[in-house]
Amino acid sequence: MKLLRGFLWLLGFQLLGHAVVELLALPVSHAMAGLLLLLAWLLVKRRLNESVATASQALIPLLAMLIMPGVVGVFFVIDEFAGHWTAVMVALGVGTFLSVLTSLWLMLRFMPKEADGGDERERLS
Repeated sequence: MKLLRGFLWLLGFQLLGHAVVELLALPVSHAMAGLLLLLAWLLVKRRLNESVATASQALIPLLAMLIMPGVVGVFFVIDEFAGHWTAVMVALGVGTFLSVLTSLWLMLRFMPKEADGGDERERLS
C-alpha cells in the first residue's frame, strides 16, 4: 500500500506541474515543473515522506528505460547534427565532467562524516 501511495504522490505532483505550466504558460516541461514542486514541498516539510521514498526507490532500476525515449529520439533528428559533431562532443564531454564533479561534491557534502580513525591507529601501534 505504501508503494501505491508513493506513486500517487509522484503522479499528483506531476499533474500539479502540468497544471501550473499550462495556467502560467511557462516554457518548462510539465514533469520538470512537477519535480521542482515536489522539491519545494520536501524542503518546506524538511523530511522525506516514507511513501514517496518507497516509490522512488522502486523507480531507480527503471531509470535507464525512462531515459531511453529521448535517446532514441536523437536518431530521428540525426541529420541536423551533420556539421556540428565537434560542438556535440565538447558539450557531452563538458556536461559529463560537470555532472560527475557535481555528484562528487554533493556526496562529500551530504554523506555522514566518518569518525577519525586516529585513536584506533594509536591503539594498534
